[in-house]
Amino acid sequence: MIQKLDLPVSVVLCFDHKKRISVPKKLLFEGREHLISKVGLHHTYREGRILFHVFSVADDTMFFRLVLNTETLGWTLTEISDGEVQ
Repeated sequence: MIQKLDLPVSVVLCFDHKKRISVPKKLLFEGREHLISKVGLHHTYREGRILFHVFSVADDTMFFRLVLNTETLGWTLTEISDGEVQ
């Protein structure tokens, strides 16, 4: 089931200088650590002058959509899914 959210979360982001890419590695949500095993789509968009990075990621059991606000450097969890169809 897909759930739309708007919650601040903590994210560990890793930058690989050889590949020149940044990827989320860990997410802290509701007091639980989720190790990110797969990074899917990454895209950006702007609202006014603020640039946002959107990452679609998954751990072993759940899917997450994370948004990084580049002005505040804060992360928001906007979508979560357990993979089951409602």
